[in-house]
Amino acid sequence: MLIFLDTETTGLSAEDVICSIAFIDDESYEYELVNEGKKISAEASSIHHITNEMIKDTSTFKKSSIYKYLEVHNRDSNTLVVHNIQFALEMLAKASFIWKGGVIDTLRVSKHLIAECEGFSLQLLRYELKLYKGEVKLQEQYGIKDALVAHNALSDALVTKLLFLYLKEMASEEEMHSLSFKEVLLEKFSFGKHKGKYIEEVCINDTSYARWLLVSGTDEDMKYSINHYLQGNE
Repeated sequence: MLIFLDTETTGLSAEDVICSIAFIDDESYEYELVNEGKKISAEASSIHHITNEMIKDTSTFKKSSIYKYLEVHNRDSNTLVVHNIQFALEMLAKASFIWKGGVIDTLRVSKHLIAECEGFSLQLLRYELKLYKGEVKLQEQYGIKDALVAHNALSDALVTKLLFLYLKEMASEEEMHSLSFKEVLLEKFSFGKHKGKYIEEVCINDTSYARWLLVSGTDEDMKYSINHYLQGNE
């Protein structure tokens, strides 16, 4: 079974934790707010619109019904489908849950299969690939009446399923699982002062910036790509 999952967190630092989580499987869905004892930053609230007052009286993730659901389904025959699986697994681990089933990372799979996109955030792909056209039908299928809102865990889990269905036109589930573990050689920067420029060009003309990114923190695929182009120009 495929389980489409999304989490929202109290922030983006190493100390931050889950504050909401949602899943969609073949027939059902669930969304919950949780309280892991960490204050939600104002910056995080400005993105997902969850406040500290909203989670004040909620339980920890371990006491939530979604934790129990994942515990029951935590086996090889089930697959978590997440946009940025590594982040989600890290957040689950902080809440004392280790996933043992399969995984598909729609973020990395998108980078492999539709490399021509200008960016790979879930919301950008929602509009770039016109995934929003399938949202009403999928909402009706699950009986979801609330409007879809970016950075709401349930909304993002639903969009992740739509993205998965789009990608499935180009690759099988087995192929997507394999691609989820394969590093991507990126061509262009999608952020920062060199946004839109070729990474190889920047590695030649602004080597100090490229090397700074390697130590300052960036995702695995960007590090892989920078190292590739730097080595090619040595």
